Amino acid sequence: MAQLTMIQAITDALAIELANDPNVLIFGEDVGKNGGVFRATQGLQEKFGEDRVFDTPLAESGIGGLAFGLALEGFRPVAEIQFFGFVFEVMDTVVAQAARTRYRMAGTRNLPIVFRSPFGGGVHTPELHSDNLEGLMAQSPGLKVVIPSNPYDAKGLLISAIRDNDPVVFLEHMKLYRSFRDEVPEEAYTVPIGKAAITKEGSDVSVITYGAMVREAIKAAETLEKEGISVEVIDLRTVAPLDVETIIASVQKTGRVVVVQEAQRQAGVGAMVMSEISERAVLSLDAPIGRVAAPDTVFPFGQAENIWLPNATDIENKVRETYHF
Repeated sequence: MAQLTMIQAITDALAIELANDPNVLIFGEDVGKNGGVFRATQGLQEKFGEDRVFDTPLAESGIGGLAFGLALEGFRPVAEIQFFGFVFEVMDTVVAQAARTRYRMAGTRNLPIVFRSPFGGGVHTPELHSDNLEGLMAQSPGLKVVIPSNPYDAKGLLISAIRDNDPVVFLEHMKLYRSFRDEVPEEAYTVPIGKAAITKEGSDVSVITYGAMVREAIKAAETLEKEGISVEVIDLRTVAPLDVETIIASVQKTGRVVVVQEAQRQAGVGAMVMSEISERAVLSLDAPIGRVAAPDTVFPFGQAENIWLPNATDIENKVRETYHF
């Protein structure tokens, strides 16, 4: 196995699928010779040619339209939206067209598009670059929404997404790109879409989260262990569809739960997780469901980011409150 960062694991997955299937195409702003703003596609144009990996104009709406048309003609486009805050420019293609094509065509056509995009806070980007907009995607039936938290999952989930016959929104948290390394097999492998992972087993409180907050939850769990509080950490990995079975099994095991998301508190993935628990496992709860999320404001400028973003300390405090209820 190789020790890879998440960005390296993503590049590896893209290279494997380009070699595996001639119908896989990668395109977006600066993804060719430059290798993308974060170098996720570095070296791929040189290896596979300009017909397989190529730049587009600075127009997300055009990128989406191209992906939609190519998918209908049998290709497997991997379209990069340079930052997910720019998704509004391509919302019609993603939500109004791609998400409902299978229904519209009575299941007779596939639409195997992957919309890759970086997102997330903690790296002090300019306005509109860090926004957590996964909730908008998760509430759109017909889309699968995947958010890996580590290099191993990133590679396996991206390969699964490219091979999937339905549109997948694949979101990559910028803070995780180069912050740590993980053991990643050199060969191709898949991680199933729609299946959560038990990142850490525990018996007292379940912490359910995804993306960069998984690492914050693990930090919190390690601190709480010293206080005698055993925390189970569930990494959703896919926020649409949710792995409700794993969520409920954990809640029934611990009897207490804290739901964590980096995104603003209102609506969002966390609220969906809480509602599923309330409907399916309320009698298993020994305390109210706890929630950790960002404030209901627009994403702040970089200098206020560290105050605004949830962190391990916030998770620790909420877990203590829930445990001692």
